[in-house]
Order: sequence, then structure tokens, then C-alpha cells
Amino acid sequence: MEDIFLYTFLAILVCLFITPTLFRRLRYRNLPPSPSFSLPILGHLYLLKSPNHRTFHSLSRKYGPIFSLWFGSRCVVVISSSAAVQECFTKNDIVLANRPPTLMSKYFGYNRTTMTASPYGDHWRNVRRIGTVEVLSSGRLNSFEEVRKNEVKHLLLKLSRNAEEGRFMKVELRSLLFELTFNNIMTMVAGKRYVGDHVADKEMGKEFIEIMDEAFSYSGGTNVGEFMPFIRWFGGNGYVKKLKKLSKRADVFLQRLIDDHRNKSASERKNTMIDHLLSQQESQPVYYTDKIIKGLIQSLLLAGTDTSAVTIEWATSNLLNHPDVLKKATAELDAQLGQERLVDELDISKLHYLQNIISETLRLCPAAPMLVPHFASDDCVVSEFNIPRDTLVLINAWAIHRDPNLWDDPETFNPERFETGGKDVAHKFIPFGMGRRACPGGGLAQRVVGLTLASLIQCFEWERVSEKEIDMTEGAGLTMHKRVPLEAMYKPRSILNKIVD
Repeated sequence: MEDIFLYTFLAILVCLFITPTLFRRLRYRNLPPSPSFSLPILGHLYLLKSPNHRTFHSLSRKYGPIFSLWFGSRCVVVISSSAAVQECFTKNDIVLANRPPTLMSKYFGYNRTTMTASPYGDHWRNVRRIGTVEVLSSGRLNSFEEVRKNEVKHLLLKLSRNAEEGRFMKVELRSLLFELTFNNIMTMVAGKRYVGDHVADKEMGKEFIEIMDEAFSYSGGTNVGEFMPFIRWFGGNGYVKKLKKLSKRADVFLQRLIDDHRNKSASERKNTMIDHLLSQQESQPVYYTDKIIKGLIQSLLLAGTDTSAVTIEWATSNLLNHPDVLKKATAELDAQLGQERLVDELDISKLHYLQNIISETLRLCPAAPMLVPHFASDDCVVSEFNIPRDTLVLINAWAIHRDPNLWDDPETFNPERFETGGKDVAHKFIPFGMGRRACPGGGLAQRVVGLTLASLIQCFEWERVSEKEIDMTEGAGLTMHKRVPLEAMYKPRSILNKIVD
């Protein structure tokens, strides 16, 4: 008798979970091609293998540059076509301007109110305006030029102190680059450095780096609980519980930053983002709430720290594997500046070959190989296929950047391909996305990456640790890290004496 009840219960569960899925699939017509084999309940989640951009690229070769999958009961469309992406963010830009309602954005993204996570609408337009005008505008970024210059100088001095005159020394660069980008954002936000040498509150900086690392580990978007709610009904893997705990830790940290600045007198306040936003809060409290300010800080740290550090590491790795390119970049710097003064941000616009190197790095090694997901707010058509409402739309920028129909010899690192100034690549080069939801931090990223990479080339000679080429294998994660952190040999050049003195 007990067996009969057990089998009946299991049969009911199967009907409850499979029938709605079948119904959804039957009512969708003219979807992009899809793998024929789909597991009950799971759908195509079994196909996901890290790194996702390579998995999706492999599937696109079989099913075409626009194909569909089922993640549980969620329809997902993956696009690896430049023409289809253009169609998405011109004809269908408003429809695809939403973000998917994930558990991460709900619990860690202040109930989907941050600039990155909020759905398209009045609230998003408000936070986007605050972010682009008050935080990331050219004027605001110019006011923090000295911050970026000082952080680069900290890096150069640290390398110099560990070097011996006339000898190549080995260094692991990833940790140093992350320290630079993290301190850069934190000094812009709060007015002081939090990691590395000569910092006042190392423990606080260490805590938030731990929070960021944990947040990145939850941000892959492939947690099965996102697509199969019934798993959460039975406790799942504690994912929601972990997110709630993490979001509370992050909120306490960010609120402490704000309160520390709020309690300062007018004479104690500096040129920081928090001070500026708090001054706006006094006159417009409805728009500049603490929650909006915390969300902006969180977005800046998560989007602006890891990505810039990763890009500099990939660029340096490419230069070490292509010493002729490194030699040409060094020659350009010497010709433009000599050895009398250190490069500054105003010089970057004159360093055309350096800019080509950065562009080629972003093409081959985009920090975000899968752009931030989009979410269809209504039915639309892309490349003659139907994209139903509530479909998750994923753009594989990595695959587009390596499409042989768009790029000559796409697997080769060749900065010269950008010598036209990018006029003929705009439609196929999308490291910062496209459309209304394109990354607003591209200007900051270009400044940080350009100044740091130029300074490293100008101040040091660089070589590989051995004759063997640098391992360019990608690691797992939302941001495309190198699987093996970069180690390199470096030796100071004569110009370094100018800043050491």
C-alpha cells in the first residue's frame, strides 16, 4: 500500500512539473533552432559547461548563430551574430532593455533597484541619469584624474622597491592589478585606499573584497534554483540563504561608508562620490536615497574593479607572447614622451598603437565574454525568429569578436587591424555592449587600462618567465580571468628614477 502512495505522489509531481513545461513549448512557434534532446524538468541545463561562452560558441556552430535552449521552464535565446545583435539593439532595443529577475538581483541588488539590475522604466532612467551624469560623466572622471595617477604611481613604486638594478625580477601581476583597480574605485567613492601599503583600514578593505569574491561566485546565472523554483521549496542548496546573508554583510559595509561621510563637517568633506551624492541628497532626498547611493557604489565596485584588472592582465600577457608588438609600443612611448617624464592621461590619445593594443585585447579577451543578460518585455522578432515575452537573451560577444566572417585571421593577436580608428568595426566590436543598457563605465575603464598599461611599458622592460609562451587559457566565472595568474620578469628602465626621486 505504501508503494502505491509513493508512486502516485511521484506521478503527480511529474505531471505538475512537466506538463506546464510542455505546454509552454507547444505554444511557442518559430523559435530559433534548439538541441532536440531535452531532459525532463532540467531542459538543456545539462549542456552547460564552463566556460559558458565556449560552450555556447560550440552549440552555435551546430545550431546556427541564433539558437534557443530551455533552462528548466525558462526559454533562453543565445545570439552569436553581429547582424542579429544589431537588430536586437536597434529595432528591438526597448523590448530587450530589461534585465532578468534573478535571485541575485533581488537579494544582492536591493530588490532589483540598482543601475545594473533594475527593469527598464522610470526608476532605471533615474538611476542611469545619476550614474552617468553625477558619477561617470567626463567632468566627474576628470576630477579624479589625480586619484588614478596616484594609484598607478603606487604600483610602479611597489615594483621598483622589489627590483634589483640591472636584473630581471619575477612578479605575479594579478593581485597587484586588482589592488590598483580596487583602490582606485574606493578612493573615488570614499576618499581613501583600503588595500596594500599605507592604508588606514585594512580589515574593512579585506572584508569587502571577500564580499565581492563571494558575489562573483554567485553571479554566473546558472544556479538551477533560478530556473526551477520548486528546488527552493525543498530547501535547494541554501542558495537564497547564502544570498541573504551576503547582501546583509554588503549593506552594512556600504551603509557604514555613507554614515562616515554624513557625519563629517562641511570642511572635512572631500571630492568623493559619496560626498557629492550626499550633497545632492540634501536638496533632492526622493531621488538620492541611501539605497540608491549604496546601489551605485556596489555597481561601480563590482563592474569597475575586476574587469579593468583582468583586461590589463590579458593585455600584458598578449604583449609578452608577441614581443614585436611590445617593442613597437615601447618605441611609440619613447618617441612621443622620451624618458624625461611619466606618461599621463592626456598623452593616451596620442598613443594610437597603445590604443590598438587595448582594443585588440578587448576583442580577443573581453572581460565580460557573455554580455549582461537581457530579458524580453514583450514578443519580438530577431533574424525572422520569434523571441517570446519573458525570454532570457544572451549575447556571446566573445564569439562575435572571433567570427571569421567579420574578422581576418580572428584568432591572431594583431593590433594593426584597428589602425583605421575603429570606423569599420563598430558593428562587430561590442566589449561594452550596445543599446540603452550598454555599460556606462567604458570611459573609466579606458582611462584606467590605458594609463596603467602605458606606465608599465614605459617604466619597465618585460619578458616571459621562460621561453614557453604565456598560458592564455580562460578560467571559470562571470568575468573572463586567465586560468593561471600572470607571472612575468621585469627590469626598471631609466625613467623610473624620475618618479622614485
